[in-house]
Amino acid sequence: MLEWELPIDSGTVPEDGASFDVIIVGGGPGGSAAAAYMAMGGANVLLLEKAIYPRDKTCGDAVGGKSLKHVEEIGVKAVLEKTNHFRVDGIIFGAPNGKEVRISLPEDEVENREAGYSLPRKQFDSLLFRNANEKVLEAGGSVIQNFTVKEVHIEDGVVTGISGIHEKNSYHFTAPLTIGAGGYNCPVARAVVAHHDEPMVDKKHYCGAYREYWTGVEGCEDWKGAIEIHFIEGVVPGYFWIFPVGNGVVNVGIGMVIAEMDKQKVKLRGLQDWVINEDVKFSKRFANAKMVEKSGKGWQLPFGSPRKNAPSFQPRRAAMAGAMCIGDAASLVDPFTGEGIGNALLSAKMASDAFDLKKHKAGFTTESAEEYQNKLWKELSAELTNSYKLQRLVKRKRLMNFFIGKAVKKVELQRALTDMIASKEAQGQFHSKWWMIKTLLF
Repeated sequence: MLEWELPIDSGTVPEDGASFDVIIVGGGPGGSAAAAYMAMGGANVLLLEKAIYPRDKTCGDAVGGKSLKHVEEIGVKAVLEKTNHFRVDGIIFGAPNGKEVRISLPEDEVENREAGYSLPRKQFDSLLFRNANEKVLEAGGSVIQNFTVKEVHIEDGVVTGISGIHEKNSYHFTAPLTIGAGGYNCPVARAVVAHHDEPMVDKKHYCGAYREYWTGVEGCEDWKGAIEIHFIEGVVPGYFWIFPVGNGVVNVGIGMVIAEMDKQKVKLRGLQDWVINEDVKFSKRFANAKMVEKSGKGWQLPFGSPRKNAPSFQPRRAAMAGAMCIGDAASLVDPFTGEGIGNALLSAKMASDAFDLKKHKAGFTTESAEEYQNKLWKELSAELTNSYKLQRLVKRKRLMNFFIGKAVKKVELQRALTDMIASKEAQGQFHSKWWMIKTLLF
């Protein structure tokens, strides 16, 4: 059995009524990173996770370059490098007319630009959770697995802690700060938006997704190569992905904005079956492939795209006195690629920076909550807004065909697309209409 597959001992459960500096709800990448950052800063942390590790998590399994900086900061990258993983050295984009552009990273740039990895979330999340568990316990905090949050307590407009169930026993814990890292349906996020009478879900900015694992898919046999995103006739405005995770196993999935799913009355599983079995190009690649039994699962992705006439903060309210939300709980998934781990880790870092042990000993203030939300949007607004524009471009099949067709021929456009996926730090040219016109037309 591999190290990351071993059970994780979280130690003793704290007494009912115990107080901490920070309570973190959710032990996925964002919650584990926040716990590690906070513990490294000297905080007494309570990390709560509803599952028991190692556990699976439905996702596309790609870990982009943005993530690796934070993975290294919290001390996991070296361990990750030693475990089996698929090394991403390029991206393939497919247009509705069947044309494809493969954007490859030269060998000497794979390390420099860090396009990232692709590996099962069960593996990646377990490595991060194990690291957080060790750091939290070493700093004198506590970790509880198999814990279900039942209530987020709000007193006089301030989140003061949570109540929940562990092994049929009830517990109530308090802290000056509670961090919501429980995914698209996080109880902390629900409490924050409900307290301010604001919406949690906007179907125009929520994506439905469906994933299966396959073996024997043509062109996906190695431990290094490209991940694939295809905009297929019959699937647009959704997209179809093929992400190898190594050892001949491939994460295959399909995603579409929920408002579009309702409009077109489609079911993602049926749509994916059609692509794999009937599409002229992909049915050939899957002719000798086999789906891993019981690997089909659906979930939701809360996009970070800007809302029109947002009630308060963009992309939606993610904090209040006594609480901050991070990652999917703060609706930070990239609207174009569907990637959420990078922004989960980034927001975990920003949340840890926003909390000061001395300043907030008596409570995390409304002013600090607003400052966190404003900094979060300032950091991510250009990237998320641009990705939203690209997502909307996908709806126009002729434009997508034209765009991919140009990318096949233009190295400058290929490198810009690579930057968009790999580093997220060189998207500036996409914001320039002149750059786009010059690159596409001349």
